[in-house]
Amino acid sequence: MTDTTTPATGTAAPVSGAATRWLSDEESAAWVRLIAVTELLPTVLDAQLGADAGLTHFEFLTLQALAAADGRTMRMTALASLTNSTLPRLSHVMRRLEARGLVHRFPCPEDRRATNATLTDEGVALLERAAPGHVGAVRETVIDRLSPEQQRQLYDIAGAILGELDPDERFDATSCQFSRGPQLP
Repeated sequence: MTDTTTPATGTAAPVSGAATRWLSDEESAAWVRLIAVTELLPTVLDAQLGADAGLTHFEFLTLQALAAADGRTMRMTALASLTNSTLPRLSHVMRRLEARGLVHRFPCPEDRRATNATLTDEGVALLERAAPGHVGAVRETVIDRLSPEQQRQLYDIAGAILGELDPDERFDATSCQFSRGPQLP
């Protein structure tokens, strides 16, 4: 008879056709730490960007994506994909950014059914003011806490997970089109 008791709770687990591969203590500890980082890091970045520029981290990434685009302009559908957002969520964020004069939306000249977004000069100026504090927060909370070897390991670990989460490589980070990753001195 197969044991269906979960190690974590000692309670009966749902029985399925295949045996469940429960996490070992080491795997569970790694998982719990990853979850803690994914919960805490966005809060730190949102707080810094909110204080310095009145932006959320998602808004900053959206402006940054537009800044990197040819002519500082992208179709909203491409921008939603690049920022891992739904179109309704991105449209809501873009309304706020547009109200602040940071972006401008307009019908796509090639396809009037589509909408383009462009980063305004005001948006560029805000990004330039926000970037030093953002980089400082990233360094303080992540990069400077790791040795060069740990940075390479983080890069490799994140790449392995991204390969599963983003097999079509919609994100530049998955295929490393945005950066080459950490370099040794």
